[in-house]
Amino acid sequence: MEWHITDAQSLAIIDTEIGDHAFPPAEYEIVRRVIYATSDFEYKSLIRFSEHSLQAGAAALAARTTIVVDVPTVQASIAYDIQNTFANPVYCSMEALTGPQKEKTRAAWGIETLAKRYPEGIFIVGQTQPVLSILVDLIEAEEIKPALVVATPAGFINSETIKNRLQDSLVPCITIAGRKGNALVAAAIVDGLVDLAWQAYGQERTGVG
Repeated sequence: MEWHITDAQSLAIIDTEIGDHAFPPAEYEIVRRVIYATSDFEYKSLIRFSEHSLQAGAAALAARTTIVVDVPTVQASIAYDIQNTFANPVYCSMEALTGPQKEKTRAAWGIETLAKRYPEGIFIVGQTQPVLSILVDLIEAEEIKPALVVATPAGFINSETIKNRLQDSLVPCITIAGRKGNALVAAAIVDGLVDLAWQAYGQERTGVG
């Protein structure tokens, strides 16, 4: 993200209020970004990182892996950072061209179409739980093997079950425990990951160093 003095001041306040913690530095950067985006310190205890999820995500970003998102809100939120770093292609499930269907939502059909087109992509599901359910079904059926899944939709019905299935799939993932979550949280996670990846791989891309 493009930083201003107020951003730095706000992050300093977050650091002070959180105090001592056990997060590794990269994970903590994501946690503080989410808290900054939401003003909700509860996310400190809700964010779940699978093993090597940040490393896998950063490597996939550096390799210009295609990113698939569930809603335009996420696409618009991450566009600036993506365009000004690795320039990965970004597609939205709601804008995918699919045939008329009655059984599923437009986003659900779109994610199925794009997932099969980009089976090793980065998938960002910020808002739509049915989209996440379809994605997990495809992973369990071994039809796709994403480089990373960021899953933060709010939900009251089977939300934990779906996220637990995702975690059990061994696909690198970042999720939110419980009922909370939204597209803003997903965008904050991705923007933080992009910045971390750019620190790790950016010099190679720009030839600086």
